[in-house]
Amino acid sequence: MSHNQDGNHKQVHYVGDSRVRANRTKKYPPDYSEFPGNNEAFWPDFLLKEWMVAAVFLVGFMTLVMAEDPPLGEIADPTNTSFLPVPDWYFLFIYQWLKYKWAAGKFIVIGTIILPAILFGALAVVPWLDRSKERRPLKRPIATGLMSIALIATVALTWAAEDEHVKQLESAPSQAPANKKVIGQNEAGYQIYEKNACIKCHGDQLQGLNGPSLLGVGKKRTTDEIIKYMNEGKGAMPAGMFQGSPQEQKILADWLVKQKQK
Repeated sequence: MSHNQDGNHKQVHYVGDSRVRANRTKKYPPDYSEFPGNNEAFWPDFLLKEWMVAAVFLVGFMTLVMAEDPPLGEIADPTNTSFLPVPDWYFLFIYQWLKYKWAAGKFIVIGTIILPAILFGALAVVPWLDRSKERRPLKRPIATGLMSIALIATVALTWAAEDEHVKQLESAPSQAPANKKVIGQNEAGYQIYEKNACIKCHGDQLQGLNGPSLLGVGKKRTTDEIIKYMNEGKGAMPAGMFQGSPQEQKILADWLVKQKQK
């Protein structure tokens, strides 16, 4: 028997001959075995169900892969400087933000290092930013807000990249008009144009393939404007696409200004 502060008698049971109470409150989460019928063992019950779902998904995915032939491009040629790589759809959002001035050109470090570092860094610190035990999204504003911003930004950038690509394909003519010809195809400007990525988007006759036509560009743009577009980008063309020297850049821009076909 023992006495409490109020003087009332209360019987206390101890574990063995120690002073640890047998009916003390537990300080750890209850085990699944304490709830028979309402829970399950992680191994093997829970993992077995997870593996079954993964197996069904894998079979379905492999069926789709084998049913549709993958689109193949040209044979890889490391000496072909006219090839312009475009990422798969799940990286289009990154490809799109590199087209903006604040993430390309002289700010390329922001688009390629700083922004990705912020994104991955945010994932790393989320466990410290949001320590709530709530499972409802509205009760976890930090996690829900960060995820919503990331999801909206990814969808918007991917949509913008795909929309620009579709518009380019629709507006680009398949071949140059018969009454328009490239001026000075034997000049150094055309040779520089041909060995760079320009020809991949604008075509060997400036007719436009994955990009706009450059026929008659000399009536619309000056040499300085063309050089500015090469350095800073324009539309779907990211900054820094031209890989030659400043002298070659000037020769190419002067040659493009000669294209004044009516």
